Amino acid sequence: MEAAPKRDTERLRGRVALVTGAASGIGRATVERLSAEGASVVAADIQDAPGETIAANLREQGARAVFQHHDVADETSWRSCVERALTEFGGLDILVNNAGIGDIATIEETTADDWERTIAVDQTGVFLGMKTAAEALKQSGHGSIVNISSIFGASGGFGTSPAYHAAKGAVRILTKNAALHWAREGVRVNSVHPGFIDTPMLQAAKGTEYETAMIDLTPVGRLGRPEEVAACVAFLAGDDASFITGSELYVDGGYLAR
Repeated sequence: MEAAPKRDTERLRGRVALVTGAASGIGRATVERLSAEGASVVAADIQDAPGETIAANLREQGARAVFQHHDVADETSWRSCVERALTEFGGLDILVNNAGIGDIATIEETTADDWERTIAVDQTGVFLGMKTAAEALKQSGHGSIVNISSIFGASGGFGTSPAYHAAKGAVRILTKNAALHWAREGVRVNSVHPGFIDTPMLQAAKGTEYETAMIDLTPVGRLGRPEEVAACVAFLAGDDASFITGSELYVDGGYLAR
């Protein structure tokens, strides 16, 4: 059997990354992958205990990592988060807007409060992150923003979760808009669109007909792994993707190829 290719752990050496929703799932895998490739990382989340644990574990392995309590829907919290990166590590090169929430309600069942909360976290949080981090990223000289959207940012899904679909669709187009705005200022902006990924958000579906349906709808016949999404984020974050901006990368096992 041919040996697996060796990972280039120096690809992000000297870079500073800020990752939201870093305490679990795709966010955690992204923090671990960026750190493994040499980046200093600010792991941001509203979940303090697991976030602190992740940062501590990385430091024990010799990485440069800190945890920052962060509510992405709050502009003041964003300012504190970006300032933490500048204070701890002297700059900011990579922003990964990953934090998000979702639901399975229909449009009739979705209350105005539910709608506003999902939009605040999944859409406005991305806007606030890009706005707040803009100057630091422009000063980087090789700034990269990776916004985590979804397959449901480009399809109607199952006809449920209208707020989630609306927010993730907005992230897709906001990414392209910002990419054009910063195209000559040294900041690239791309979106990643995960399919059905085996994260804590899907725990309630494990072993049920919903999990079976998700697998059946995925052409490769399985759920994705957080590490597979994180690998794509790491690629877009670094110089290997230096001519890629305004693009959308689908990590969905072929779901949208149908």
